[in-house]
Amino acid sequence: SPEHGVLLVLFGSFLTGAALAQQWTYTTTLALICAFFALQAEHPYIVQTKLRKNVKPRYLIWGGIYSAIALSLAIFLWFKAPVVIWLYILAIIGLIADGIAVIKGKHKSRVNEIIGFAAISLSAPLAYGATIGSLNIEAIAIWILNTLFFSSAVYTIKLRRKKTAAFKPGIIYHCIATIIIATLYYLNYLSLATALSFAIALLKLLTVFGFRDWYRRAKFHSIAIFETRFALVYIAIASISVLPAHLPPR
Repeated sequence: SPEHGVLLVLFGSFLTGAALAQQWTYTTTLALICAFFALQAEHPYIVQTKLRKNVKPRYLIWGGIYSAIALSLAIFLWFKAPVVIWLYILAIIGLIADGIAVIKGKHKSRVNEIIGFAAISLSAPLAYGATIGSLNIEAIAIWILNTLFFSSAVYTIKLRRKKTAAFKPGIIYHCIATIIIATLYYLNYLSLATALSFAIALLKLLTVFGFRDWYRRAKFHSIAIFETRFALVYIAIASISVLPAHLPPR
């Protein structure tokens, strides 16, 4: 389901951030739980926003429960690592943008979906910041990389709909994304191996182009498996690429 895809983005991004931190502490675990419940809180609020004046108490109750858990952990992590407040601000901006898009009927627009992926991908610098207690340019770079990779699915999935079946927007997006990632590598914010992990997105686009008739007609379950496999390969490569060449001595 689409919800499973969103969770894959959350956990996958978090794993890359934890790998970059090169350690896992109790604050890392708390950050993961916080990110999970923050994501869960978004759904009931968005559904209620779609319903406008037709108030459904269950959405508000569940949204409140998820929010309370996420907020409690967020405050605790803020005391432990004050720098994460900037990530919270970006996440809140993303939530507000999503709410506005819902009100305007543009919830499924490309721009809003990319903003959504960018917000969920903040779990990478959150994992790093909560574990290390600070943020560096590499953590921001891995966030940008994750956002660009996972957002690429927006352009392949849209090919299944007649109104958005053109390949040109996807080609333009992948070219721009490649330039951004190449720039991050040139500035030494990403290693070569980490930057090359985006090649999985390019390979997926070529595969979709080569089998476009199947991709457009296949059942959603088959497409979900197809997208998930590419995402898992990317997550594995990106995570392993930021680990040290040798484990530190005990």
